[in-house]
Amino acid sequence: MLRIGCVKYLNARPLIHGRVGPIDFDHPAMLCRKLELGELDVALVSSLEYLRRPTYRIVDGVSIASRGPVYSVVVAHNEDLSKAREIEIDPASETSVALLQCLLNDRGISARLVRNTSQQPLFRLLIGDQAIRFRTEHGKQFRYWDLAESWTQMTSLPFVFAFWLIRPEIENAKEIAEQLRGLRDRNLANIDELIVSQSEVSPEFCRKYYREYLLFDFGEPEKAGLREFHRCSLRNKIDVAPELPLNLV
Repeated sequence: MLRIGCVKYLNARPLIHGRVGPIDFDHPAMLCRKLELGELDVALVSSLEYLRRPTYRIVDGVSIASRGPVYSVVVAHNEDLSKAREIEIDPASETSVALLQCLLNDRGISARLVRNTSQQPLFRLLIGDQAIRFRTEHGKQFRYWDLAESWTQMTSLPFVFAFWLIRPEIENAKEIAEQLRGLRDRNLANIDELIVSQSEVSPEFCRKYYREYLLFDFGEPEKAGLREFHRCSLRNKIDVAPELPLNLV
């Protein structure tokens, strides 16, 4: 049986809802580790994993991306960003941390990225459902730096957060890829049913999140955005492979 893993965030629901069989739901960093170790055959994981190990095959046409604000990858802050000396990061998503490094360096901000602070952080990276809950609970008590929005302003390109990766030894990769593309297509065609089936957020927010903040394609603009992220990672000495062949299936 295919060993498949998926991030356990609201943003992944249109890519996994309706999938029959066991699914390993976990945080992005843990899924990357399991895929690397061969504990999973296929996983929806952070794009940085492919930049580090471009031996996997990417399911073409499908990703979690944004072309502008994404809402759920933000730095919450209550002082001006130029004053940031420390930013508390969420180690669950290495891609968002790498994106943050690229954007900080572009702005000339020399802030240390720390996992835990001894006091209430003034600057804090939040991702996924945690970011959505934080913004719901705290609202206008904080300002929010949307990293995907800043990326698009800097590059005029989308940012790709995650996609399906298949390990190189899996023989029926084309069949798996077709199934995953079909699953995405069916869910997007019935997105209103998917929205009302979840209870984590209001249907109004979920509808806006899926239709305005997120993209679920991996076309030429998204591939250009991924290549630019690779170049930016190299410039900022982030641990990625020196070349980026796109092994699509």
